[in-house]
Amino acid sequence: MPIAFTEIQETIRMVQMESLDIRTVTMGISLLDCADGDFEKVKENVYQKITTYAAKLKPVAEQVEKEYGIPIINKRISITPIAEILGNATVDQAVELAQVLDEAANTTGVDFIGGFSALVHKGITKGDQTLLNALPKALSITNRVCGSVSIGTTRTGINMDAVRQLGQIIKDTAELTKDNNSIGCAKFVAFCNPVEDNPFMAGAFHGAGEGEAVLSVGVSGPGVVLNALKRYPEADLGEVADVIKKTAFKITRAGELLGRVVAERLDVPFGIMDLSLAPTNAMNDSVAEILEEIGLESVGTHGTIAALALMNDAVKKGGAMASSYVGGLSGAFIPVSEDNGMIRGIEDGSLTLDKLEAMTCVCSVGLDMIALSGEASPETLAAIIADEAAIGMINKKTTAVRVIPVIGKEEGDIVEFGGLLGRAPIIGVKPFSSEKMIKRGGRIPAPLQALIN
Repeated sequence: MPIAFTEIQETIRMVQMESLDIRTVTMGISLLDCADGDFEKVKENVYQKITTYAAKLKPVAEQVEKEYGIPIINKRISITPIAEILGNATVDQAVELAQVLDEAANTTGVDFIGGFSALVHKGITKGDQTLLNALPKALSITNRVCGSVSIGTTRTGINMDAVRQLGQIIKDTAELTKDNNSIGCAKFVAFCNPVEDNPFMAGAFHGAGEGEAVLSVGVSGPGVVLNALKRYPEADLGEVADVIKKTAFKITRAGELLGRVVAERLDVPFGIMDLSLAPTNAMNDSVAEILEEIGLESVGTHGTIAALALMNDAVKKGGAMASSYVGGLSGAFIPVSEDNGMIRGIEDGSLTLDKLEAMTCVCSVGLDMIALSGEASPETLAAIIADEAAIGMINKKTTAVRVIPVIGKEEGDIVEFGGLLGRAPIIGVKPFSSEKMIKRGGRIPAPLQALIN
């Protein structure tokens, strides 16, 4: 990939002045060959395979980061959904395997390992149920293990029996980690239409269509886009889209260059570029502030969805021109706790849970890192998941839910999660019950859009 001198100059500026970083390089590893009738052998196989393939992931990424001068913030691993290799394992054994994953992540020095997961959008196998039952304890006693569950797709509909279980699982996880602001819930995502090559946590897993091992990249860059727009204060919306598109092109070029170098040095195939704009709590590194720069007084006010749709589409167009291997979620993360502009919107009253949900109609990532009152019932949590899954199912897109019912906190309180997870104001939920609907169970049938053969 030839890089012009002017591109090098622009990249230096983006790193030094505009918070450009590579949010993550994520190695996907297949664990399908780790299954065994002897569960002790399964644990040994899993640990050995992960620590062998990812042994040099962190040092290689850090070396490339130094050589090219572009920060790589996270080094991560995604694995085959663990439910697929559990077989007849017990819940206690599944928890033991989560501890093995945590140990492997610690040994390799990665920030997170994703894939303590199950795909139950149409039905629940014995291994799936074991994993579901193990999730609260597994997430509460590990530090780097992330889990996810697919509960719906456009082709299958929504498995409401699984959704009902997840409401209770999230509540139980919150209780088990209540001494640490229910942080265990921050490591869990419920998905509709999940993708097999997502490099971002907490929802990453190594899908069945993937190879033995692969290296994928998730870029960031809200600060770069924000600064680009500030140079065109009088541009019309078509010109705004063009500025974002050209900026996303540059960000993607830089990200793919580093990703390919890391993959080559690790001797694994390069996978995909995930174009998602991922904010942090750093100054001016905010998706909400991009929307406000487009022309909103405060994120969440009328016009927010139109501005988000414009931005998301422009990012995808620019990224798709820069790379032939675009994948993952490729949207815009709108996590409340990790975006200073989103936090201000909640505090100012312009941004609500309902508006966040509406924004996901034009954005691939869903309800992300939203702190709720600890009094939210399992049925309410399940209903929030069902609503978001319905948006994904009908619109043939990925949607997700990562909510944290913080035990002991009420609407208006502020919760500090620390590190990349930031802080969040507690959002209230509606006082009316969804219990009867959730307890009906069954499956919401696939929509007419599924009949495409």
